[in-house]
Amino acid sequence: MPTERRRLVNIIGGSAGNLVEYFDWYVYSAFTLYFASSFFPKEDQTAQLLSGAAVFAVGFVMRPIGAWLMGIYADRHGRKAGLTVSMTMMCVGSLIIAVSPTYAQAGVIAPTLLVIARIIQGLSLGGEYGASATYLSEMAGTKRRGFWSSFQYVTIIAGQLLALVLLVGLQALLGEAALEAWGWRIAFALGGLLAVVAFVIRRRVAETDNFLKLEAKQEARPRSSFSSLFRHHPREALLVIALTAGGTLAFYTYTTYMQKFLANSVGFERVTASRIMTVALALFMVMQPLAGALSDRVGRKPLMIAFGAAGALLTWPIFTALEQARDPLTAFVLVTASLVIVTGYTSINAVVKAELFPGHIRALGVALPYAIANAIFGGSAEYVALSLKSAGHERWFYVYVSMVILVSLVTYATMRETKITSLIDRD
Repeated sequence: MPTERRRLVNIIGGSAGNLVEYFDWYVYSAFTLYFASSFFPKEDQTAQLLSGAAVFAVGFVMRPIGAWLMGIYADRHGRKAGLTVSMTMMCVGSLIIAVSPTYAQAGVIAPTLLVIARIIQGLSLGGEYGASATYLSEMAGTKRRGFWSSFQYVTIIAGQLLALVLLVGLQALLGEAALEAWGWRIAFALGGLLAVVAFVIRRRVAETDNFLKLEAKQEARPRSSFSSLFRHHPREALLVIALTAGGTLAFYTYTTYMQKFLANSVGFERVTASRIMTVALALFMVMQPLAGALSDRVGRKPLMIAFGAAGALLTWPIFTALEQARDPLTAFVLVTASLVIVTGYTSINAVVKAELFPGHIRALGVALPYAIANAIFGGSAEYVALSLKSAGHERWFYVYVSMVILVSLVTYATMRETKITSLIDRD
């Protein structure tokens, strides 16, 4: 068993890589307002953002494939090995975007390279989530598993926050014109360099005891595979899809799309929208371990049920109130309220999924169903929202988000309490 100090070092090491992975992923969303015109023909802003959102969704489509391949790899070769490979792929994707030509320079080649880069990053992140969730959940002790595993979303949010902080900094240093012309490339180049550093860190973290015990067992154990997952664990796989659907849609609506909503629908300047989201996401990040620690005391279900009920009831009021917001403080309060709601999901969803599966198939079981739900609901959030806005029915999106959260609420209310039935301690 690792000492508390060694456990902390490994969790920090695994989390640091997760932060860089998601920084690279979210840089795309944060900077879309500036690079969309470089990759797509000159149209109105909504049309350009819609094209950018379509490519963003392509990355999500690839995440189930990455989750399938990388989940099996992490189950067979170790959580650490899976984390290291995913980092390498994310680095490659970021560097491709950083050096890609514009549409004016290379025509259709430019958006093609953008799509290829997002495919590589989608494959990477598909495997990252499962390996990371499994690593943190297994590395954490039983009594504080909710707390420690919540650091996955701390680093996911930190990656998004770091992308926004970089955006705000470049807005101040370079100005709008330079940022739109070439400054956005700095963000992707920095992401590639940070990935190299994270790769080195991940090479030095320890493998989890759970995986080492599985490796040490003499008897043959079932091999992780797609068919094994859905043949032997169909209920758990479908459960992950159902509980993820509302949570991931809410997360991407309240975070990545919210920045564009504030600028494109509410009417704030791009700089103001970025600053509102930066401060709100900083608070959101702090909420994660607090909620994770609470789940160690009261269980996972109460937090998920609270998210489901509040999300289903309050999404419409929050967005319609934002439509009328004319000062940044009002918008900040409303955005923060939405993030408080989704914390009931984000803080504990990783550990809930990990606790459902036995060790030999845990990384795949966490990653693949989650990635499927993410591709359908999370990755399409911006595209659906912008499509409905373009068609003149923007408020239909608020209803859509509320209904999907409601479906997940039914799942939360009827599933078992994984804190009590956790399979992690039975490996």
